[in-house]
Amino acid sequence: MGDSQTWTAVPSAAEHARSVLAASWSCAVTAEGGREEFVGAHTVAEDGRVTLEVPEDSALVTAAICAPRGEPSAVLEFADVAPVPVRSRIRARLWIAGWFVPGDGRLEFRATRVVLRRPSGAVVVDLDEFAAAEPDPLATAEARLLTHLADCHPDAVERLTRLVDAESLHGAVRVQPLAVDRHGLTLRIERARAHGDVRLPFHAPADDVSRLTERMHVLLTQASAASCPRALQRQRTDRDG
Repeated sequence: MGDSQTWTAVPSAAEHARSVLAASWSCAVTAEGGREEFVGAHTVAEDGRVTLEVPEDSALVTAAICAPRGEPSAVLEFADVAPVPVRSRIRARLWIAGWFVPGDGRLEFRATRVVLRRPSGAVVVDLDEFAAAEPDPLATAEARLLTHLADCHPDAVERLTRLVDAESLHGAVRVQPLAVDRHGLTLRIERARAHGDVRLPFHAPADDVSRLTERMHVLLTQASAASCPRALQRQRTDRDG
């Protein structure tokens, strides 16, 4: 697809789910033995299968051995947390139901149901689509990219608000980069007692960081050419209680 064409695509539910899985460092597991939190203990195969390394004395191991084979007996939960401090930092949650197969000090998870919950609502992801999907190419670099944009280039973030409808900026006290993927950048617009999100699509997909840099330059050039909206009310104080 050439750069002269308009690109307005967004990640599919399966792609979004795989991106959450690829970027997550922690995992919560609910099983008959209770609920346990694991940090840096899971790996993900190319088809989305999750393998978990747990201590031998974990109640999860006993629960996995005693659970009926082939019957859903556990749920994995992954949280997609915005790397930049904003209100409501949980951008999405991913739940994978299924059962564990013990082996060689690891527990391999066999999924029977995948559910992705976003602000727009929850969606059940088809298992075949989930296995075939690939995570967004920027997923594992997103946290670094967004924190750099927010911390080192606040002027660029404010300039990008020129591409936002003036009505959406009414009463805004702060704008922060919330998310980025190969299809576009999402801004979080915070008001005194509310917030909303605005997506700025790229003109073509950014399949790596170098292409993302070019796409961002295009957005900033467009913003520089746009009329400047009323300045953000930065002197106001958030009083949400």
